[in-house]
Amino acid sequence: MFTFKGKLYQLNGKEFMSDVKYRLLGEAPMDLWGELIPVEHERLSDGGDYMVKLEDNRKVQCNLRRHSNLGAGGVPARFVYRFRATAPVT
Repeated sequence: MFTFKGKLYQLNGKEFMSDVKYRLLGEAPMDLWGELIPVEHERLSDGGDYMVKLEDNRKVQCNLRRHSNLGAGGVPARFVYRFRATAPVT
């Protein structure tokens, strides 16, 4: 279940992309990883670099990988993206 809410930005320009729902799958002192779903039906670049602002205001520079389609045949497709920090979490 995706219980937390955050915001997704493009890494290069800090341009707002989408509100997201996410869940954390793991966390270490300098690392963080999890899964997210854009609230809007936003299709994101697989392998793209983004910044996620988490519900607790931490910022995670990360890489997104498309993982699965929630809507199995739904229009438009809703994808789950896995993310992993590519820089220390601030």
